[in-house]
Amino acid sequence: MVSWEKPHAVLIPYPAQGHINPTLKLAKLLHHKGFHITFVNTEYNHNRLLKSRGSDSLKGLSSFQFETIPDGLPVDPNHGDATQDIPSLCKSTTTTCLPHLKNLILKLNDQVVPGVSCIVCDAVMSFGIDAAQELEIPVAVFWTASASSFTCCIQYSQLLLKGLVPLKDSSYLTNGYLETTIDWVPGIKEIRLRDIPSFIRTTDPNDIMLNFFLREMERSQRACAIIINTFDALEGDILEAFSSINSLPPVYSIGPMDFLLNHITDHELNKIGSNLWKEDQECIKWLDKQEPNSVVYINFGSITTMTNENLIEFAWGIANCNKKFLWVIRPDLVAGENAILPNEFHEETKVRGILSNWCPQEEVLAHPSVGVFLTHSGWNSTLESVCNGVTMICWPFFSDQMTNCRFSCNEWGIGLEIEDVKREKIESLVRESMDGEMGQQMKENALKLTKLAKDAASDPNGSSFQNLDKVIHDALLSKFAKN
Repeated sequence: MVSWEKPHAVLIPYPAQGHINPTLKLAKLLHHKGFHITFVNTEYNHNRLLKSRGSDSLKGLSSFQFETIPDGLPVDPNHGDATQDIPSLCKSTTTTCLPHLKNLILKLNDQVVPGVSCIVCDAVMSFGIDAAQELEIPVAVFWTASASSFTCCIQYSQLLLKGLVPLKDSSYLTNGYLETTIDWVPGIKEIRLRDIPSFIRTTDPNDIMLNFFLREMERSQRACAIIINTFDALEGDILEAFSSINSLPPVYSIGPMDFLLNHITDHELNKIGSNLWKEDQECIKWLDKQEPNSVVYINFGSITTMTNENLIEFAWGIANCNKKFLWVIRPDLVAGENAILPNEFHEETKVRGILSNWCPQEEVLAHPSVGVFLTHSGWNSTLESVCNGVTMICWPFFSDQMTNCRFSCNEWGIGLEIEDVKREKIESLVRESMDGEMGQQMKENALKLTKLAKDAASDPNGSSFQNLDKVIHDALLSKFAKN
C-alpha cells in the first residue's frame, strides 16, 4: 500500500557532468523542502561516480536514494572515464530509456514509501514526460542552462521555417553568414546566428543534434512547469517574454541554486557530491599561498575538446603573460590524443603555475586568489563566476556556450571573448582582464551581479527563493495535494 505522507520526486539528469551537477542541487533543495528523493543516473555514470567518490558515496540518506537505468550504449572499456559521444547518447536515450524508467517507477511504488508523486526530468530527457503522463503524475522539466539559450532553442523551428537553417553549404560557416542578425527572438533585441546554440551549424536537414533539439523543445511544452537555473535580475527580459509564448507552461527561475543551498544545514545532505572525476584538493592548498586576485583559473569543462595546436597556443599565451595560473587539463582535452604540454612550457612556468586533472571548481572560484576565469562559457561555470564576482575570458566551444559568451561579454559586461586562439591574443586578454581599465570595469559589473544573485536567493523575499516554493506548490505537489 502506497503512503502519501510526504511527496516523492524522481529526478533524471541528462548523463553529462554539466547536467548532473545542477540537477543534484535541485534534488537537495527539494529534499530540504520535505521531498523523498530518488536520483536516477545512467549505469555508466553511476559507476563513474563510485570510482571518483568511493563505494559508499552514493548510499545517501534514508530519504535520498540513487537508482540507475541503462543508457542503451555499449560500454567502451578504453573510455570508461570520459563523457560519451553526445550525438550517440542523445539518440540512444531517446529510443531506449522510457521503458526502463517506467519499470523503475513501478518498482519504487511497490518497494518505497512514499510512492512516486512527481518527476523532474532534464529538458533534453523528455522520455520522463512520457513516463509521467502514462503513470498520471505531474512532471516538470529542468533546463540546466540559461534562459537566453532556452529561448533560442525553442526558436529552432522558426529558423527552419524562415529558411535560415540548415546552412546551404559548408562555406556558410566561414563566409560571414553566421554574422546575420535576427530581431524576433522573444526577450532579445538582436542576436547573431553565431550566438545561437551551435546545433544550427549544419548543412544536413537530418542532422542528429538539430532534430534532437527540435524534438525535445517541442515535447518540453507538454510539462506542467519549466524550471531554469537563472534569476530575474540577470535575464529578466527573457523570463518575462516567456509569458507571451502561449505554448509554454509556466516558467520558474530558481537560480543561482548555489546561494539557495546556503540555507541547507544538513551536513549529511551537503556531503552528497556529483563529480565524475576525482577532485584534486592540492590545488586549494596552492591557492591559499597566493595573493588576492593574482591567479588565472583555466578550465574548459567536462566535454570541450581542442586540437593540439590550440593547446600549445593557450599554453604559450598563459606563459607569456607572466601571471600565476591553475589549469585543469582533462586527459581527453585534446581530441583523439593525450593532452601533453611541451617541456619548455613546464620549465618556463614551474614556479608560478600548477596543473590539475580536475578540481572542486566552486571552491576554486570562491577563492580570493582567483582573479579571472578562462572558460568555455558553460552555464554552470558562468553562473558560478557570477556568484563569486569573477570575470571571464570566454572561449565557447559548442551548444549554449556561444549564447552564454555573447551575454557575458556584450550584455552583462563581465567577460572578454577569444575569437582567435593565438598566443598573442591570449596574453593580451589576460593582461587586460587583470590589469586594464576594461578589466576593472568588468570586475565592478561582476560584483554588482553577485549582490543581485544573493538578493534573488534571499529568504523570504528573493525572487528565486519564492519561485522555488511556487513551482513546488503549483506543479510538483499538484497530485500530492489531492491524495
